[in-house]
This record gives sequence, structure tokens and C-alpha cells, in this order.
Amino acid sequence: MPYSAADAPAIPLLPVLRAGLKDWLEAAPAPTAAWLRATDFRARPGELRLVPGADGGVGSVVFGAQEEGALWQLAALPAALPPGAYRLETDWDDERRGLAALGWGLGCYRFDRYRKQERPTATLALDEALAARARSLLDAQCLVRDLVNTPTEDLGPAELSEALFAEARRFGATTRLIEGDELLEQGYPAIHAVGRAAARAPRLASLEWGDPAHPLVALVGKGVCFDTGGLDIKASTGMALMKKDMGGAAHVIALARLVMEANLPVRLLVLVPAVENAISGCAYRPGDVIGTRKGKTVEIGNTDAEGRLVLCDALCEAMERKPDLVLDFATLTGAARVALGPDLPPVFSNDSGLASGLLAAGRRCEDPLWELPLHRPYLDMLKSDVADINNAGKGGFAGAITAALFLKEFVDPGVPWAHVDTFAWVPNALPGRPVGGEALGLRAAFALLSERFPAG
Repeated sequence: MPYSAADAPAIPLLPVLRAGLKDWLEAAPAPTAAWLRATDFRARPGELRLVPGADGGVGSVVFGAQEEGALWQLAALPAALPPGAYRLETDWDDERRGLAALGWGLGCYRFDRYRKQERPTATLALDEALAARARSLLDAQCLVRDLVNTPTEDLGPAELSEALFAEARRFGATTRLIEGDELLEQGYPAIHAVGRAAARAPRLASLEWGDPAHPLVALVGKGVCFDTGGLDIKASTGMALMKKDMGGAAHVIALARLVMEANLPVRLLVLVPAVENAISGCAYRPGDVIGTRKGKTVEIGNTDAEGRLVLCDALCEAMERKPDLVLDFATLTGAARVALGPDLPPVFSNDSGLASGLLAAGRRCEDPLWELPLHRPYLDMLKSDVADINNAGKGGFAGAITAALFLKEFVDPGVPWAHVDTFAWVPNALPGRPVGGEALGLRAAFALLSERFPAG
């Protein structure tokens, strides 16, 4: 575990801002200041020095602090420090300490399902309340990482559904599974169309939890376990990371865990359409017209725009339950990455208060989001001559917006809804952020729900 008890002996961790180094050295004990000067310590962010103690061991650790933020301040330290317990000695408030503790834990993460990797043995001493809070967020974020990092051979629709059901068993929630041709019989034709070509049958997995008297919060996550692009096949470079196309489902599974663990006063509905977008003789085709649970017909302009199809049936299911709030997560469009890059998921919402609440929550917990508009005139790009709507926008413009507008067509007026187009991946390693799966928007969503529905 990355954390140890607060009452255990621990080596002090001392953050120093570069701009304040001169004053800090003047106030520091003379041997510490002399050692730092002798070793040319400049307090650059990430720079650290092990200061000898009187017994010849490590007496303290001095490191260069970042000018802004708390989350990643300690992320590089677990792998850089010798074994032992360490304690952060600073005037940071509990919120900053909590974020820094989470970053420490994320710096200890290793995905070692297939290859043994050494985990850091340095631990951060925390009081019980802070450790519990940090551990809860850490476990949820690592759940997203583990699910996204797992190849499709070991995480197909059945295994993704089981990941949701494992959380249900842990918290006494009820579950339901609709599989294969049952999707057609029970009114989920779009999910079935996308997943029918795969050797592993498409599924809709759901979880319900909470007091029926509480507000209903619905979470919907895109669970495309692998995306070839279908008959509009992706190039090999575009297909290489498509094990991560179930990242939206990973987010809502982890978010459900956080909600249930915190015992928020909500009635929770989680819907995960779990499919593979594969190629075979029965694959859906460009030019096909498919039905949806809502009754709208969809012309298939591109079989690689499949995520919105599985989501639309699940969103219809959520709307039938008259929810008080709906959040969906999806690795939906490359256009979102072109617009905002890999670190900043766009949010689309039909409710300005919900959108601003998510953005504010993201700023507080250093899980940034950015709002993009549901610009209704762009809906014309999704016009079809033979069906109610096309699943792919014409012209190649505003791909993230047209995808969100497609989803909005399946959201009932007056129901607060937000769509997060997350990347769920880190392409370039940074401290605490190895290349691989990542939760982007998870903590912001949980912070929003915790604020709107505070636990008693």
C-alpha cells in the first residue's frame, strides 16, 4: 500500500518553491542549508535532495515544489525515494494535502497483470481520515486504469459486464443482463446492430442501488471493448489503441463505486452497453438504416461512428426511468482530441448549471474539463434523406459537437444531462501518469455529485 499510519516514525518531506529558496535556506537548520548549498540544490520542480541525519541515515527530503497545483507535487517521489515511511511537513491545508496524497498513490501505480513490475516501497504517512479519502479516490482511478489497460482478449463484453457486477456484489446492488438476440426482443436494436458481427455477443449490463425515495442519477458508459471501425475499417495505427474504447464504461463503473462507497443519498442506475465493433458477414453496413429504442431511425453514414449508437439505446433506457440527472462518459471522437488534446475532456450539456458545476468541480480537484457548445445549427450535418438522422456528420467539421448533438436527440427535454468525451489514455509519460489508461473527468463528476447530494 502507498500509505502508512500517521503515528509511525517517518522522514520529513519538505517542499520548497524556487522563488522562495533563499528565504527558506536562511530559516533552515544550518546543517540542512549547508548540505543543500553544497549539492547545488536549486528547488527546480521535481528536484530532490536526501539530507543526511545525525545517525547517517536520511534525516529529511527536500524537493522543489511546483508553482501551481497539488495533485502531482509528490507523484515522482515514491519511485525516487529509498524504502521507508515519509511525512509531508508543510502548511498546506487538508484539500491540498489530500490531492498530494492521491498523487503519491498514483505515482505508485503499476499495471503488472502480464509482466511483474517492482512497485515503490516508500509510503506516505497519513492520518486515518485523509488516508481513507485518498485511498478511495486512488482505488477508483486505478480501477479505470486497469480496465482500460487490459487487452480485449481478456476484457470482452462479458468481462466488462462482470466488472460492473463485481461492484454490485460489493455494495448489495441489483443487476440485470440482456445478451445477444435478447437485445432485439427487448428493444435495443442499435446496441445489437453494432455488436452482432463479433464472436462474443453484445450485452447491456445494468446496476441499480439506493433508496427508491432518493433522486435518480443515471450513469451511462460506452463499452466498446474493441473497435475495428467495422466495415469502414480503421487503419492499423488508428486501431492500435482500440482496447481503450471501453474507457467510458470504465469511468462509470468507477464512479458508481465512489458513489456507493460514500453512501450518497441517490438512487443509482448504471448502464453499460458492452460490444465489440467487429467485421464478419453479418456486420452492419454503410448505408444501412437501423432502429433505436426511441423509435428514431438512423442511417449509417460510417460504421466507425458506433459509440453513439450503443449509447443512444442506453440513454433511452435511462430516460424511461425519469431520472433527475444523467451523466454519460465515452471515448467518442477523435475530433475532441484535435480540439482540446488528450488531457482536457470536453463537456456538453443541456443544462448550464450542470455544465458549470462540473467545470468548477474539476478545477477544485485538479481534474480539468472544458465546455463545448451544443450548437444546434450543426444538427443539419446529420440530416439523412432516408432516415430520421445520420450517425456521421457530413463535411468533416465539428465532429465532437455533431456526436454530442446526436446523443442529445435521445435525451428527454428537461432532464439535466451532460456528456463527457474522455480520451481515457495518457500518450506521454509524466510523474504519476504512465503511458496507458487514465481516468479523466472521474473525480470531477464525483465531486459534483458529492456537492449536489451530500452524504448525511
